[in-house]
Amino acid sequence: MKRTLLTIWLAATLALAPELRAEGFADGLRAYDSGDYATAYSVWSDLAGAGDAEAEAAIAGLYFQGLGVEESAAQAAAWYRRAARRGLMAAQMNLGELYAAGRGVRRDLVMAYLWLCLAANQGSTWSAGRRDDIAMAMNATDIAEAEALARAFRREIEKAK
Repeated sequence: MKRTLLTIWLAATLALAPELRAEGFADGLRAYDSGDYATAYSVWSDLAGAGDAEAEAAIAGLYFQGLGVEESAAQAAAWYRRAARRGLMAAQMNLGELYAAGRGVRRDLVMAYLWLCLAANQGSTWSAGRRDDIAMAMNATDIAEAEALARAFRREIEKAK
């Protein structure tokens, strides 16, 4: 099931973002699709080292599922955070969910709201709904803090582009 979700996400990412069709990422995807997760990790690791957010998120997915690497929600969160800070919507969505569930990170609804808010602002309706669900468990002060952080992160991401 987890492998299927990552495959769907990777395929959708390639279909929606033509710039991801770079040969390097595609090489990693071919390795992933053939079950050669160690090679996928190696290819994507090189790209991630050069600042490729999609490769960072793909590595996060490998760590989350333990494919080609030892399963580690903490490592997945770290890789998703790198990609999320670069503005990748899928990474923001996944990082927000990790914070909401306390998987690989300390459970923190302010941080969950922050990352889901950023993904929602890029058009993720799932993230908007999840953010709103989380808000029901938060007080007004925490929501205001999360929204202020989201504005600050949004400015940081825009400056980096």
